[in-house]
Amino acid sequence: MRRLPPVLLEDGCSRELLSLIRTILAACKEISFRVGQGALSGVLGSTLDENIQGETQKKLDVLSNQLLKDILLETGYVKAIASEEEDYTVAGNPDAKFIVAFDPLDGSSNIDINSLVGTIFSIMEAPEGSDASDPSIFMQPGDKQVAAGYVLYGPSTMLALTTGNGTRIFTLDKTHGSFLLTHEYAQIPAKTNEFALNMSNQRHWQPAMQNYVADLLAGDTGPRQENFNMRWIAAMVGDVHRVLTRGGLFSYPADTKDPNKPYKLRLLYEANPMAMLVEQAGGIASTGTERIMSIQPDAIHQRVAVILGSKDEVENCLSYHQ
Repeated sequence: MRRLPPVLLEDGCSRELLSLIRTILAACKEISFRVGQGALSGVLGSTLDENIQGETQKKLDVLSNQLLKDILLETGYVKAIASEEEDYTVAGNPDAKFIVAFDPLDGSSNIDINSLVGTIFSIMEAPEGSDASDPSIFMQPGDKQVAAGYVLYGPSTMLALTTGNGTRIFTLDKTHGSFLLTHEYAQIPAKTNEFALNMSNQRHWQPAMQNYVADLLAGDTGPRQENFNMRWIAAMVGDVHRVLTRGGLFSYPADTKDPNKPYKLRLLYEANPMAMLVEQAGGIASTGTERIMSIQPDAIHQRVAVILGSKDEVENCLSYHQ
């Protein structure tokens, strides 16, 4: 099995970008260890604080964010960072080439039940001559990403990564700390019979999504004339990893539960990097009305609807939105 650095260098990845990716992964290996220790590490449970999203922070949320923030800023490889757990962007090395947006611990509601969690990251180049303290440097569409990935903390620690030359999957060999290539190129099957949605929100969805899911649930007695299985991990990293490895459709659609927050997932550090991984593996990633990576962001914590996965099934879903 091949290690990550030579694989990326063969792809034409610059040594500067490779160094940044390895820096992110160094923090992720530490997060993996803390997650794996569970109650033994004393970091389970919630804090008394809320993040900028108004969500109660888990202790591991805060720890993971601090680990990534500290190592990225200390190395000098980044001009600025944007995180789900930070109110504002944080300036780094003014002369650095890259900016990084990340969700330090996706699926943190799963922490205390020992279920899947992960880290999602997106890397872009900073505009030439830009100010490191200016948050507008992050206002770039997903097509501007030079790399994107996630690290999944499960029975094994796995990395899904793309630098624009396909999506590869690596597994952390904990005996010597290297990520080894275990899936050369992920290729999402175009057809699927699996879908993942938070069905508790069904009554709040727009008619298009309600109608689509109703037809799925009708199975071979409905208009689709085939049966579908639902899978829901409640961590985007886990549900997208299943899509990358065996196909499926994942969605967190718009809903009317809170008129001020019709969308759940954040564009910069959740939707965009996952969209890049999925598209590089032959899938589709849409909001229901537009391609995710074509969206021009207008805020660091901007939220969007997400429908992604197997090409044929996403297209089926989008046909209901037309």
